[in-house]
Amino acid sequence: MLLQRLTLCSRIPLGSPRHVCRFLTRPLTQAPQGRAHGSSFAHRGELRQAKRIVVKLGSAVVTRGDECGLALGRLASIVEQVAMLQNQGREMMIVTSGAVAFGKQRLRHEILLSQSVRQALHSGHNQLKDMSLPVLEARACAAAGQSGLMALYEAMFTQYSTCTAQILVTNLDFHDDQKRQNLNSTLQELLRMNIVPIINTNDAVVPPPEPNSDLQGVISIKDNDSLAARLAVEMKADLLIALSDVEGLYNSPPGTDDAKLIDIFYPGDQQSITYGTKSRVGIGGMEAKVKAALWALQGGTSVVIANGTNPKVTGHVITDIVEGKKVGTFFSEIKPAGPTVEQQTEMARNSGRTLASLHPDQRSEIICHLAELLTEKKEEILAANKMDMDLAANAGHLPPAMLKRLSLSPAKLNSLAIGLRQIAVAAQDSVGRVLRRTRVAHNLELEQITVPIGVLLVIFEARPDCLPQVSALSIASGNALLLKGGKEAANTNRVLHQLTQEALSMHGVREAVQLVSTREEVEDLCRLDKMIDLIIPRGSSQLVRDIQRAAKGIPVLGHSEGICHVYVDAEASIDKVIKIVRDSKCDYPAACNAMETLLIHRDILRTPFFDQIIDMLRTERVKIHAGPRFASYLTFSPSEAKSLRTEYGDLECCMEVVDSMHEAVDHIHKYGSSHTDVIITENEDTAEQFLQQLDSACVFWNTSSRFADGYRFGLGAEVGISTARIHARGPVGLEGLLTTKWVLRGDGHTAADFSEHGTMKYLHENLPVVQPLAGQRDSN
Repeated sequence: MLLQRLTLCSRIPLGSPRHVCRFLTRPLTQAPQGRAHGSSFAHRGELRQAKRIVVKLGSAVVTRGDECGLALGRLASIVEQVAMLQNQGREMMIVTSGAVAFGKQRLRHEILLSQSVRQALHSGHNQLKDMSLPVLEARACAAAGQSGLMALYEAMFTQYSTCTAQILVTNLDFHDDQKRQNLNSTLQELLRMNIVPIINTNDAVVPPPEPNSDLQGVISIKDNDSLAARLAVEMKADLLIALSDVEGLYNSPPGTDDAKLIDIFYPGDQQSITYGTKSRVGIGGMEAKVKAALWALQGGTSVVIANGTNPKVTGHVITDIVEGKKVGTFFSEIKPAGPTVEQQTEMARNSGRTLASLHPDQRSEIICHLAELLTEKKEEILAANKMDMDLAANAGHLPPAMLKRLSLSPAKLNSLAIGLRQIAVAAQDSVGRVLRRTRVAHNLELEQITVPIGVLLVIFEARPDCLPQVSALSIASGNALLLKGGKEAANTNRVLHQLTQEALSMHGVREAVQLVSTREEVEDLCRLDKMIDLIIPRGSSQLVRDIQRAAKGIPVLGHSEGICHVYVDAEASIDKVIKIVRDSKCDYPAACNAMETLLIHRDILRTPFFDQIIDMLRTERVKIHAGPRFASYLTFSPSEAKSLRTEYGDLECCMEVVDSMHEAVDHIHKYGSSHTDVIITENEDTAEQFLQQLDSACVFWNTSSRFADGYRFGLGAEVGISTARIHARGPVGLEGLLTTKWVLRGDGHTAADFSEHGTMKYLHENLPVVQPLAGQRDSN
């Protein structure tokens, strides 16, 4: 089938009207606008604007592990990505290796076949002797493999209605002005006709590379790295993607203990890296790649070096790079003034360890000082917040609920200061607290003590009040903190973070709380699994879901939805119902603990009791969406709910009818989010059954769902509400940011002492828990 398609494609003459029409008339998506060539992109996010892209496929990417033949599956996924970008209106070019490997496979097969035939004729029987293969010359392999390699590309791209053209070049084609102009003209015409040029060095005739042969301002074509760089600059490409068998550029050879992947490489950083050996195939190496990349960067082309062989990412590595995701090493001429997010995380971790070792009084002093600064610097905070509010209002894209969260007021700041002082008191007895003591044996005692989790990443949207709350909880629990706030609150967050660091400076731990203000995408932050220990999202359900999907290897604490129910039992008090339902829905409709579904016992329908509930909701301008069963009872019902699993986040709610408390529990288990659910009844037995049977993080009797809040629980503040089944659940305050470790104190004990022939026996006696003096606590 592949040969049939190949034969069909090869029979279409390049100059025929059918050929040109096919590729000029196929529909394209909106093409990127591109940019004026001359300077490279400064940030990864700008790579989305790249219109002309060169993809360089290294030998290790194209060839199999045995270096004999092509990695067809890997090549197919790369072709699919290039074709997709081409169909978006971008101009794609491929610089490929692989001819030598393809030819080596073909020549080996021919040699084995010819040897077997000769031996069979010579010996007169089919039994073959051991056959040794001669060393195959690379130029001969290239000559034998180039046509097959191109035929494979042509067949693969045909599946996506994309045409390709082959171009073989040598160093002379760039050094000779006339040949260079001809090459440029050919490539420009192919790109104009939406054809993907596939370029390779003509390895069948190319001479061996000469060391140090670069001309002034010109890079010699010694390998496909230099070819790709020269081609990208010659064609004024916006982006060069160099795929190899390593993740990118490391500060030392990959595999060594201290090797770290460099996210962004700047021209002045060459001295900070040590190069390792070359790849298993090909004639280049990382040093050659860096040299070529810097040359292309100087010529105005942005460069990314990434791994094209990892099966987990090969299927989307090229498109991820073009989308601006943190993949591989990005070469940039513009070095940011501040530290990278990796450097910020490292600073936070180091300073966080010092924070955890402070005396509890010192941590409390930091938090109290931050509370004082919130009131002392009130005017500065509110001025910054007004700037954010004005910008948001002028932009007009924030919904009213989000604008309310963005807004700060003197009363809100005072409330924040009160909450921080509560946290400061709790900080006295948090880190290093002994939870249990056991005498394992004579002079062998075991303790379980509380310790910080490590480095927390808190991602929050337009809610600047979250910053001092979370900072105080992190300080009290001895955790390092990385904050990523929404751009809507950039000015307010900047001022609040400065005040936080001012408070931390009291005891030399200024860097323990870091605010990420670079263009880091949330998805990129979630990939720092070796640096971040826990992610806490604060924002919309969509934000939480996105983070849960992106965070691979890092636990996420939080809830994706707050679908809270209030069940009105047949034996409920009308006064309590009106009061609780109004507060649960109308006090702060955008909150995650606001009521979203009101369940009514069937016996209440068509009673004055029910009419009072409806009248109250109408007075409060709450839009009611009828559940399917409730709608069936009404002649003229309100709009029917599209789903019984909806978080409205506004003055809207779903109303549904149930026959009993047990049916209400079943309904909540099916449609709820395990956040907060309420029963209103005067029957104590019914209430207790509801409280015991319902599996939610918070279950209330005769009280508003709005009480599901760390401040109202007396936690001082909360980092969020968790609906998870492990670690922390419900409003997560100081206790939820701690974990434990085991400390064993002995006197030369060994496991052999307790063996069958040993001299000691286990006692396992529980001992009274005695807290050590605050300054003596072990918190590391």
